[in-house]
Amino acid sequence: MDHRDDGPRRRRRERWQPAASVALGRRDRGTDRERGAVVTVRAYTVIGGGAIGGTLASALVTAGHPVVVVDVDDDHVASISRNGLVIRSPDGTERGARLSAYTPAQADGLELRFERVLLAVKGPGATAQAADWLAPRLAPDGFVVSVQNGLHEPVIAARVGQERTVGAFVDFFADVTEPGVIADGGAGSLVVGELDGTPSVRVDTLAEDLSAWGPAAVTDNVMGFLWSKLGFGAMLAATALADAPMADLIDRHRDVMARLARDVYRVAATVPVRLEPFDGYQPHAFVDGAEPDVRAAGFDRLVTWLAGQSKTRSGVWRDIAVRRRPSEATDRQEELVAMGERAGVATPHLALLASTLRQLESGDRAMSEDNLRILEDATCS
Repeated sequence: MDHRDDGPRRRRRERWQPAASVALGRRDRGTDRERGAVVTVRAYTVIGGGAIGGTLASALVTAGHPVVVVDVDDDHVASISRNGLVIRSPDGTERGARLSAYTPAQADGLELRFERVLLAVKGPGATAQAADWLAPRLAPDGFVVSVQNGLHEPVIAARVGQERTVGAFVDFFADVTEPGVIADGGAGSLVVGELDGTPSVRVDTLAEDLSAWGPAAVTDNVMGFLWSKLGFGAMLAATALADAPMADLIDRHRDVMARLARDVYRVAATVPVRLEPFDGYQPHAFVDGAEPDVRAAGFDRLVTWLAGQSKTRSGVWRDIAVRRRPSEATDRQEELVAMGERAGVATPHLALLASTLRQLESGDRAMSEDNLRILEDATCS
């Protein structure tokens, strides 16, 4: 069923505004029930209960929505089932959410039927596997929302249909620090929209429900947000080359950071797409032809914003330094390089970043700020 035509559309649509004019911090953490608001209960399935999926699952449950989490990590699932899903705030306080959690094998025996799915697994390979698994379990009028980093909507749509795929832009700081525990690293933003930009009841309702987490908005240009974040993501991936705060590394290596983002936006220009600002990030400061003072102001704003977050290192850094595993960000840079090659656009800075990250992942290179200096010398000469 295509929800874009079901019933009269509500006119309450919180449109996305430029980042400079939107209050992007968390709203009052009191639940809708505590505030006396009427909550329309809607069931959600979250596939991938990590930093993004777990944070949203906790917020939805706290607001009164039934949530089932499906995750491949046996220890994470066991801890959630035993102790609930714990969200640890920057000030050290904790809040727990009781919800049902299963591995895919456990869920197979329950004959679950999914109506609203938040897909939050990492990387294109895991996305394809998860979408293949959930497709036969998705209700005819159900839909899947990609709450992920990267451009995974086409992968999902190829398996469940474009009409059952919804895009989402997620930018907040969180990490799984131990099984069943997620560290909330600070405020961010969340935007949802149909892939073709048309208004829909389901997207309005989705934004309303996700407002249990914080400010959630509707956009007619979700792909613009996703492409904007790819430029920012390239910078964050580069900060994983060293063991130092993200804000400091971006500030000290502005030239190479700008070149990485510019590579991304040269590829984006072949799509084409309209870039969107978010939080402390202004993508237009890093496109071809941006004036030096505009670029400098963009960096100043970005560095100030990052320095104000309690999370000082990227998820890419955590994957490599703490979890000792390859990062989805490396795949993402390689994917962008391949897209550039198909479009006839050179992306030398992204290519070198990807190869350096691979060396870190394999242990052939150690984390050091020298890696950024080498990258800078090679790409800025």
